[in-house]
Amino acid sequence: MTITAKSQLPNIFSQNLESITSNSKTDGSLPTLGAELVYTQDGAGRYLTFCWQHSELLGLKTEKIVDELNQTQIFAPVDKVAYLERLHRILTNLVPERFQCWFSHHQELFELDLTISPIMPSLGTSATTVLVMGRLLQATLNKKQLGVGVKAPAQIEAALRSQQHQKLVNRITRNIRRTLDLDIIWQQTVDSLGKALRLERCIICPYQPCHTKVEVKAEYHQPELRSMIGSEIDIGSEPAFIQALTTLEPIVMDGSGYTESGQHKTLVVATCYQDQANGLVVLSWQDECYTLTDSELELAKEAADQLGTAIAHATLYKELEEARQKAEEASRLKSEFLANVSHEIRTPLNGMIGFLKLILEGMTDDAEERNQFLEEAHQLSIHLLHIINDILDIAKIEAGKMELAYAPVKLGELFTDVENFMRPQAEMKNLSFQMQMPATSDEIIVQSNYQRLLQVMLNLVNNAIKFTHEGGITVSADLVLKKAKPQFQGQQFPGMVRVRVADTGIGVSLDKQDKLFQLFSQVDGSRTRQYGGTGLGLAISQKLVEAMGGEVHFYSLGEGLGSTVTFTVPLYQQPVIVSSNESGSIKNGHG
Repeated sequence: MTITAKSQLPNIFSQNLESITSNSKTDGSLPTLGAELVYTQDGAGRYLTFCWQHSELLGLKTEKIVDELNQTQIFAPVDKVAYLERLHRILTNLVPERFQCWFSHHQELFELDLTISPIMPSLGTSATTVLVMGRLLQATLNKKQLGVGVKAPAQIEAALRSQQHQKLVNRITRNIRRTLDLDIIWQQTVDSLGKALRLERCIICPYQPCHTKVEVKAEYHQPELRSMIGSEIDIGSEPAFIQALTTLEPIVMDGSGYTESGQHKTLVVATCYQDQANGLVVLSWQDECYTLTDSELELAKEAADQLGTAIAHATLYKELEEARQKAEEASRLKSEFLANVSHEIRTPLNGMIGFLKLILEGMTDDAEERNQFLEEAHQLSIHLLHIINDILDIAKIEAGKMELAYAPVKLGELFTDVENFMRPQAEMKNLSFQMQMPATSDEIIVQSNYQRLLQVMLNLVNNAIKFTHEGGITVSADLVLKKAKPQFQGQQFPGMVRVRVADTGIGVSLDKQDKLFQLFSQVDGSRTRQYGGTGLGLAISQKLVEAMGGEVHFYSLGEGLGSTVTFTVPLYQQPVIVSSNESGSIKNGHG
């Protein structure tokens, strides 16, 4: 026999159910159907009817029991999220389920054995209501036990919390494994912890052993609390931080500066990878909420280990990505460098070939013109030699085979040679050219390699002349005498000589100055093509000066504002100063 949708049975059932629920709405009760506990609920967990033989234990009035239960939520599942998930599953699948569940009422707990069944809707409509029948298994009420096998409420609540926390750890682990972005990992972790545990604040600080402070990189906090993002915390002023980083164990302390409330607790956990701390997680919550158990502390340590591993992997990935980008940039720069160098080599070669061909083919009018062509070819060959020498120097520097012989060098002689070489070039461009020495009664002698020191100065002065169209170039030196004697190659020296090459040329913008000393890197490829050269001069000069115990620095306020390059070399012996008035360029330092 088949019953169709038009049969009267659904109407009969609906009428019966309507009579049941209408009665419950008038008197607040529900026919027990022979069960100790019977109630109905909608999909949101709101009580529609409620009847329990032990209602008096809740202190509820029968005529208002449903309204009181819904308004105050004084009788609700301890794990409400899991309960509602089960409720939705039953309404969707239309399959009854039986299970044990803990309900709370103030400070009292009830373990119930429940069977939840969906109230079958009319054909073609969705189920929205469930019928629940059950019985009391155990409870603790004002220290009077009912049933058997009663457990203390605190123990039961702690066990339930531990289960929730284990799920939380698993969820955090799944989330952080889906990305290698550190910012996302940090923020997802604090958000998950803060929301699930109802924390006042949760922060994460990456840690490096060489640093004495940590910075807050990610944070969850209650709206009434001020944000700590970007704040720096001194590790030395936080004993819990030191202890967590040292022991790699969770540390619980009463009170902290991370919340504005009075009574609260703080948990500090160090994240680690291969027993090396790489971060700190700090959680703060109200003191009266609950006390952490040993198993929960172990879960906190497990979560921190998972987070530490994720941080290590993400950091490694970031470093590898940066290294890959640098390698690609270096490859691009080398390609650009080779293109420029090949152009620089071809230009003098073509000139030399052209002049020599004219001479060989007798295209010169007289001996004077022939000598002029030979002179031009000679100059081009010298220029080509300088380019080749620069390339060879860089090759030696990169291979670590640059060997220098050091000896005392008279600064006056060096300046004279530089002036003899470079003054004619400056005057050809109508630029002023000044050389300034400190006022001393005897020679200023530095410990260096004369040829390499001359090469550095010629490089710097040549650059200054090349990139200056009006104004001039000033080459000066001053003494930096130090109480703490600088050491180089096992010798102590009384101080340093600082040489300064200043020009009024085209300058360099602030955002491009960090590229000046990078091998194969040029501030502007078009500028190199316009002015010529390989772009290796400053890089070579820096490497040579560092090999001779000094430092190179570049200063420019921006494009069109000129530039200044300084370098230092060890002072071989302290000269006699003429007088303090005449030696304004002499500076005493403390190093």
